[in-house]
Amino acid sequence: MPWPCLRQARLGLRAVKEAIRMRLALVVHPSRRVTTPLETLERWARTHDIGIVQIPTDGGSTRELAKRGELQEGDLVITLGGDGTVLSGLRAAAPVGVPVLGVACGSLGALTATHADRLEQALERFRSGDWSAHRLPALAIHPSESSDAWAVNDLVIVRRGAGQVVLNLYVDGELYVRLAGDGLIIATPLGSSAYSMAAGGPLLAPGTAGVVCTPLAMHGGNAPPLIVPAGAEMRVEIHPSFVGFDAQIDGHTSPMQDLEYRISLEPGKVTLVAFGDDQHMLAGLRQRGLIADSPRVVARDARA
Repeated sequence: MPWPCLRQARLGLRAVKEAIRMRLALVVHPSRRVTTPLETLERWARTHDIGIVQIPTDGGSTRELAKRGELQEGDLVITLGGDGTVLSGLRAAAPVGVPVLGVACGSLGALTATHADRLEQALERFRSGDWSAHRLPALAIHPSESSDAWAVNDLVIVRRGAGQVVLNLYVDGELYVRLAGDGLIIATPLGSSAYSMAAGGPLLAPGTAGVVCTPLAMHGGNAPPLIVPAGAEMRVEIHPSFVGFDAQIDGHTSPMQDLEYRISLEPGKVTLVAFGDDQHMLAGLRQRGLIADSPRVVARDARA
């Protein structure tokens, strides 16, 4: 039975019409080998008479592996690479509201839903309706003068060069800390497992509604990483040294140089394709060695 028929009750007539027009919209890692998954995509698309286009992304790959096209309703974004490529795909997909299927060309990450060698099975599951929409929140970033922005993982205010950056962090108008140091990370629950965790911040378990604010190499004073509830608004005032500072969004330097930002958590900003057997975030962190058991416990198991 065709995919639109199976999904009609859930999607409604308008969404079914969009499903019939579905194309595969590619976002590709700039250097990883993607020949085999690309051949799988092309073969599967020919079998089901589905078009393939490669869509533009901010700071994305210059590799041209399919004809260029603009994203449209009814498309499925396919990212070939790792978590960084998925982030690029999510940023491209958000304005149109289409889902993103992350394909790991290497180790399975926190955002990729399938390995490249299981891509055809994943496509068949999507086509048959055997998938769920994993809605992820994002940081809504409101600079004092620049255009609004958003981040799936984190916003980082970081010193430039050898100088320090001084900033004030407020939560719902209440001052938390005035810090001098390398900077500050403000991370979503997903982003809590990225730069923030590497800097000593806490992990937010999947489903936690909150934001993590993690100071970077604070020079004196005391300000532990702060977990802020989802409904709160954070405000950052920046007092840079003569060498300035950088604002980074999801690992990419932004042109924003505003000295004040208001940040809040926006629920359901982007959509990932997820399957029922997807690995959970905590298990994934353990598998990749980012969470490791105490050596004493490992030695005890080895003796047993």
